[in-house]
Amino acid sequence: MQTKATDFKLDTTSDLHRWRAFVAISELGSLTRAALFLDTNQSLLSRQLNKLERECGARLFNRTGRGVELSEVGERLFPQVKTLLANAETLEEQIHGNTREPSGQVTLGFLPSIALPMVGRLFSEVRKRYPEVNLKVLEGSSGQVEALLADARVDIAILYRYGTTTPENEHALALVDSYLIGAVGDSTTQAPEVPFSALDGLPFILPGAPNGLRTTLDAMARQRHMQLAPVIEADSLPLQKSLVANEHLFTVLPLHAVWTEVQGGLLQASRIVDPPFQRTISMASAKSKGPTRAVSGVAGLIVEIVDDMARAGMWQPGDRP
Repeated sequence: MQTKATDFKLDTTSDLHRWRAFVAISELGSLTRAALFLDTNQSLLSRQLNKLERECGARLFNRTGRGVELSEVGERLFPQVKTLLANAETLEEQIHGNTREPSGQVTLGFLPSIALPMVGRLFSEVRKRYPEVNLKVLEGSSGQVEALLADARVDIAILYRYGTTTPENEHALALVDSYLIGAVGDSTTQAPEVPFSALDGLPFILPGAPNGLRTTLDAMARQRHMQLAPVIEADSLPLQKSLVANEHLFTVLPLHAVWTEVQGGLLQASRIVDPPFQRTISMASAKSKGPTRAVSGVAGLIVEIVDDMARAGMWQPGDRP
């Protein structure tokens, strides 16, 4: 009996890159965001989508005022396409084998106060353990880093979270106390601890709203009928530290943000208590990106570095699964 080869007809699925674009557009709801995520030109992405729709003989998306959403045909195809791409990715992993070293670029989103003590050490560890991995670091305010994460322009974001819980799919890395920061010789920040009530009426330099720190500080002050009225607003961390040291203003920062200056006798830091004002350092991943070997490796190094800094006294270890 003569055997036959399996006859697969793959005209429509021959180019998986177009289907990868289809999934990105579906999940992000915008050609602009999908183009940023895929690091491609928006007009090229639009042409790929048009060609895909011609091959399918149906419209895959409906245009809306806010972007695009899947059509009825697109909704039906979406889970099958996800399965197809997942199987293709599994096949690629099996072809290359698990011994392949992590490689490629990993993009990180940091707040400046966290980036300063961490990035140099992270770069050193990545270069030593994963020489084929390149880091790209983007800094910004909490709102800017959140936007980078939502647009999938970063693989990993390191953020502050306020409150007792962190969002789903994020990992609490460390619990951070907040400190009242003053100039050398200032009597208010000479003691190791200072009650929250002592902040009432001080001349502050604080970040402008919207900002997680500012929002939480203002809320706590209102609850205690206190007034936190900054004499100047500035988001720049170096500017905050400079004006505290030279103009005898005050600010509120985590200890790691002023670690070098406090150790060098350039600033004073007093831990805020009664009640304590704490935040969580959280690690978040872009929802529409699967963790590549490089991303997983870098995330593991971040956890190691954060734990080591906790042992040095910069913060308390977080509760991680």
